[in-house]
Amino acid sequence: MNAILALLALMPPASQPGTQEDPKAAMLKMVGMIAIMGFVMYFIMIRPQRQRQKQLEALVRSIKPGDKVLTSSGIVGVVLSVREKTVTLRSADTKLEVLKSAVSEVTEKAGDSSES
Repeated sequence: MNAILALLALMPPASQPGTQEDPKAAMLKMVGMIAIMGFVMYFIMIRPQRQRQKQLEALVRSIKPGDKVLTSSGIVGVVLSVREKTVTLRSADTKLEVLKSAVSEVTEKAGDSSES
């Protein structure tokens, strides 16, 4: 936001009422501002989303039997088996088969002990 304000401060003042600005220069300014807004949108919205998506893909690839996971719907369970697109979880005394993409977090890796 500060960068945009700095760019606006560097712009020349608006033309006086009696003079006309060159149409090519006005169009160039407009295209420049649109390009700047595009870059800002990319770094604020698109890039962080892609990074998060890569983290989730790595998380899904690292799931192993015995891991304790949390799904996007709030179910906490222990992974019993991993297939190509699904994961079988044990939650309480129930076996659930969910999509790998539904796993949002690995709360405890297999073999790790959180008890002291």
